[in-house]
Amino acid sequence: MTKLYPLKFHPILIDKIWGGEKLSRYINKKSDSKELGESWEISTVPGDVSVVSNGRLKGTSLQELINQYPIEILGDHNFKRFGKEFPLLIKFIDAKRDLSIQLHPDDRLAKERHGSFGKTEMWYVMQADEGSNLIIGFNDKVDKDTYLYHLENKTLTSILNFDEVEEGSAYFIEAGRVHAIGAGVMLAEIQQTSDVTYRVYDWDRVDTNGNERELHNDIAIHAFKFDLKDDFRVEYGDSPNESNEMVSCPFFTTNFLPIQGELSRNNTYGSFIIYMCVNGEVEIITEDFRETISKGETILIPASVKDFNLISNNANLLEVYV
Repeated sequence: MTKLYPLKFHPILIDKIWGGEKLSRYINKKSDSKELGESWEISTVPGDVSVVSNGRLKGTSLQELINQYPIEILGDHNFKRFGKEFPLLIKFIDAKRDLSIQLHPDDRLAKERHGSFGKTEMWYVMQADEGSNLIIGFNDKVDKDTYLYHLENKTLTSILNFDEVEEGSAYFIEAGRVHAIGAGVMLAEIQQTSDVTYRVYDWDRVDTNGNERELHNDIAIHAFKFDLKDDFRVEYGDSPNESNEMVSCPFFTTNFLPIQGELSRNNTYGSFIIYMCVNGEVEIITEDFRETISKGETILIPASVKDFNLISNNANLLEVYV
């Protein structure tokens, strides 16, 4: 069997009507586009499958590796749960303009309608212009009829919750929770593997041909969570060389991991581990391999890689596993 090692991938760069230039300016994504909206770091979404960029497996797709080494990549319990499907999609996002107001179906609805996972996700803000906002949930109790009234009368934003953000702000968004990334925000996104989005309002904007983007209100209404819950802001510690828990849910766990000096890790999670570097630079060293990631880069530690060291003068990582 090929001995696996920490895997980096070529980013999949995607232009969006709301995208900008921060991904190329701040985290070195190679693009001349002025509408670069997303960098998909780790993906097995059909048509957008990540390809290894380092080591002897360079040029191999992640799905090929999972097909060949499912337990070694995913871990035993993830293989039993997901088969040869990779359960997460990892992104960096730059919103030069407001994203549409949207939500995502849960696992049951997504499987029934789209043959897909649902989409529960979280955000970590890497940079935000002064006064930038995210929309998450409602600002008061809302039922279906109230929502539909405001949607019909183009007053939807009056009942939505706007949160002003800054670097380091973090949010957890359950499937069914209405949300939007506001203009001026660049963030890291961790989500279930799904590209299913129900767009309910797009600020009445049109493309260069004068066409509005498709809305999905007929099907979105069945996916909504209308309950008023103020539990989406993520509070977390920042103790150096410790995995400070941010989010733990059935779909993923994310920790905030500041590295100062050298940290020895033993993978006791029984899962692959993903590290997203959100600040600084860190070296990952195994018995026979070493790799470096810097701000805006991501690496996948296969489940079979049990022992490794992380070395940095001062880096911040998001540590993700299932």
